[in-house]
Amino acid sequence: MKEVKLAVIYYSSTGTNHQMAKWAEEAANDLGAKEVRFRRIQETAPEAAINQNEDWKKHLEATKDVPTTSLDDLEWADAIIFSAPTRYGGLPSQVQAFFDTTGGLWFQGKLANKVVSGMTSAQNPHGGQETTLTALYKTMFHWGAIPAAPGYTDEVMFGAGGNPYGVSTEAGKDKLDDKVKKAVTHQVKRTLQLSGWIKKGLQE
Repeated sequence: MKEVKLAVIYYSSTGTNHQMAKWAEEAANDLGAKEVRFRRIQETAPEAAINQNEDWKKHLEATKDVPTTSLDDLEWADAIIFSAPTRYGGLPSQVQAFFDTTGGLWFQGKLANKVVSGMTSAQNPHGGQETTLTALYKTMFHWGAIPAAPGYTDEVMFGAGGNPYGVSTEAGKDKLDDKVKKAVTHQVKRTLQLSGWIKKGLQE
């Protein structure tokens, strides 16, 4: 995993997925990833909508200096971890809009064999977390990327909601406990390991 370049790319309206992404960045550095890029997906919601939610408005202001992601981050990375909330059981429009710009890289085969993994959150325990992650992976299949879902490969996954598709939690800082952090760390470790194996195999 020491040869793996990891991009941690997130979208967050009020902070839950930002925090999970930060934990992922920290874990990757602690685990010895070669290099880690921490990026946010551009906010595209109307200002009027943002201003109606004080937490959304505050979080956007607090994270305005986080670099926004670009196609270069996708091409550069060996592995990518995405973190984004569910929207009616699917991906937020902000995330989908970014994915819709990747056609050029896809056509050139530059997204193939990337190892990808996803994390998410919702307002309640059954708010569409699993369908959001499968929606994410559906795009990855089209890329030719290789999903690295955590499954039940470590007991920490049972303590963090038991979602085999990726770490998921209820929204809100009070829900982001040590169990979720440990599950994020495991998911990062698994993603880096799989990417390292695949990168080595491609070089042989």
